[in-house]
Amino acid sequence: MHRKKVYNFVVLIEQDPSGWFVAKVPDIQGCYTQGKTVDQALNRVKEAIRVCMEAEKIEQSKMKFVGLQKIEVRV
Repeated sequence: MHRKKVYNFVVLIEQDPSGWFVAKVPDIQGCYTQGKTVDQALNRVKEAIRVCMEAEKIEQSKMKFVGLQKIEVRV
């Protein structure tokens, strides 16, 4: 019996000006999707990850997610 590998990815979720939620996977270039709700975007990004990994034969990045920090910069 063939066992499937389990991968963990960081997904960034942003809301665009029109209200759509955009889910991006930083470890996979060009892997993103959107949804009308956060749940819909997350469900769709799982499928996007599968498609990207199958198409590109991508392995998970060796980098470890540490965290996000929001900063203010004045120019």
